[in-house]
Amino acid sequence: MSLVKDGNCQTTVATYVRMAEIEGRGRALVASKNLRAGEIVLRDSPVLVYSALPLKSLPTLQGGEGSNHHYCTNCFRKLDLSSPSVLSCPSCSVGGDHIPVLFCSFNCQSVALALSHTPWVCQALRGLRDCHSLLIHHQQEHQVQVRFLIAAYNLAIVSPSNFHILLSLQGDSLAQPDDTAPFLHSLISSICPPPLPPQISTGFSFSLELTSALLAKDKLNAFGLMEPFVKDGERSVRAYAIYPSASFFNHDCLPNACRFDYLDASAASTPANTDIIVRMIHDVPHGREICLSYFPVNLNYADRQRRLREGYGFTCECDRCKVEVNWSDEEEDEEGLSGEDEAMDEEHDELMENSEAEDGGVKEESNFPHAYFFLRYMCNQKNCWGTLAPLPPSPSDGTPSSVLECNVCGKLKNDDEEAMDALEE
Repeated sequence: MSLVKDGNCQTTVATYVRMAEIEGRGRALVASKNLRAGEIVLRDSPVLVYSALPLKSLPTLQGGEGSNHHYCTNCFRKLDLSSPSVLSCPSCSVGGDHIPVLFCSFNCQSVALALSHTPWVCQALRGLRDCHSLLIHHQQEHQVQVRFLIAAYNLAIVSPSNFHILLSLQGDSLAQPDDTAPFLHSLISSICPPPLPPQISTGFSFSLELTSALLAKDKLNAFGLMEPFVKDGERSVRAYAIYPSASFFNHDCLPNACRFDYLDASAASTPANTDIIVRMIHDVPHGREICLSYFPVNLNYADRQRRLREGYGFTCECDRCKVEVNWSDEEEDEEGLSGEDEAMDEEHDELMENSEAEDGGVKEESNFPHAYFFLRYMCNQKNCWGTLAPLPPSPSDGTPSSVLECNVCGKLKNDDEEAMDALEE
């Protein structure tokens, strides 16, 4: 892995992880040294960010017309519409049922007009919003996908190097058998074909093949930037982002790392608020693959496998799935998470010794049975299902933090061994 810098894109990998080919899993990120709980192993800036809102406002949609939620089109922070610093696009129409194009500051407006909301993007979105007859009968997902395609083709115009990074990510267009790509490509062709400059035409051109390839990259690599956690409601996606290095984290149903983002943090404290930060959940040894969970870890086996097949095109064969594949649906439905804990107690009693690995005293990942993971690293706040990871070690002497942070609700928990005590009882 190397440092990637281009425009607003920056990836910091430092010496923590490296790229590796793993049989049956493709390109992956593995630990390049013994890693400690709480260490930040990746801080990654997106090559592309685009709105998750449809082109047409829906009264019930969080973030659309009829809602109090509006976002900066550049940084995607929540806007205070009463603030005098909020500006609109000088060219976009914001009347009718169109979602307004707003910016939180003059700086965000200037950056967007030069990079992500260029005159062609502005013209394309206006044209697409006016296509009632073409888009009105299509599902909301297609409206979000066309937003992605506009953002991707614009990236080819303003930053060819980042566009090539996007194309280098995993995703096979041959695995897209439906008619989504032909429909969306025809739509863009008829309304707003991108003016790709001649100097980059040797690498790619506006074509159905490229549109199909881009949709495949988006399907496998986009991270949802979520709304804040609410106790009595479902979280929705505010925007999607594609990261040049974080895209190579593979999935595991009991991950050893989790991602954090601080989308609504103030510009003063967190200027790069769309960056993704990946922290270790627990210690892992040199050479171990670093994995994230692509969804909350509380899902049962059947739901996890369905989401992975439909969303990512593979069947998970991680250690947890190898155990749970033999559980009946009735057992999972009746017992839920507590039943999972009890079953794993029986399966892994011998692993509760938590023996030390030979190299550097790092605990082997096999010594983290399911019940221990759920008790120690799953947030217990109602309706959250987030994952807890320790805060980063002390920058002065490397002392591990005893405070864990939830990557969904932000709740902090003192790591006082309550989880282990409860398990041993």
